[in-house]
Amino acid sequence: MDKVTTHAEIGDLFHDGMTIMVGGFMGTGAPEGLVRILMDRDIKDITLISSDTALMDTGVGPLVLSRRLKKVIASHIGTNPETGRQMLAGELAVELVPQGTLAERVRAGGAGLGGILTPTGTGTMVAENKQTLTIEGREYLVELPLRADVALLKAHKADKSGNLVYRNSARNFNPLMALAADLVIVQVDEIVETGELDPNIVVTPGVLVDKIICYVEGE
Repeated sequence: MDKVTTHAEIGDLFHDGMTIMVGGFMGTGAPEGLVRILMDRDIKDITLISSDTALMDTGVGPLVLSRRLKKVIASHIGTNPETGRQMLAGELAVELVPQGTLAERVRAGGAGLGGILTPTGTGTMVAENKQTLTIEGREYLVELPLRADVALLKAHKADKSGNLVYRNSARNFNPLMALAADLVIVQVDEIVETGELDPNIVVTPGVLVDKIICYVEGE
């Protein structure tokens, strides 16, 4: 099944108020072409699940700067001062999650689990309003799974069936998020015919991917 699509078709899939996961870390491995489509379509009131909010002009940073978000769930916002400013002004809801916990919550969402148990954050403000369990004398927080309406991912190469190969550290959150959204859209540097990729280097199987677009910087 050929999953290659166009900017116009992808743009029609977005609407205000969506929960969107975006792969990448500090902009590396983030699908900036797909972020640009969100910007062009003036999509707003987004709940964003992302490792971080990058810099103001990289990764998901432009979504913050242009006020397209109503809530951010992330592990780090310090490199994008606009995120902190909007949070302190009461303009943007921010849920800060330790990075390992964030990854595991996404993984739980993809695996259909009811949540995870972690000792990280016990005894701190992270634990406020959260259920705790004590197992063999140690206290754990119950952290709920995370899922999204759509995941926007970045891979290096795809075949037309959606099998994905990543490059270096761009692999980061992208494979996890491919499991945890109702719709998975991938931006790639190159698309090849189905069967051309060595199965041994495929990280995300095509069954998890719905749409693929090739994006060249400067388009």
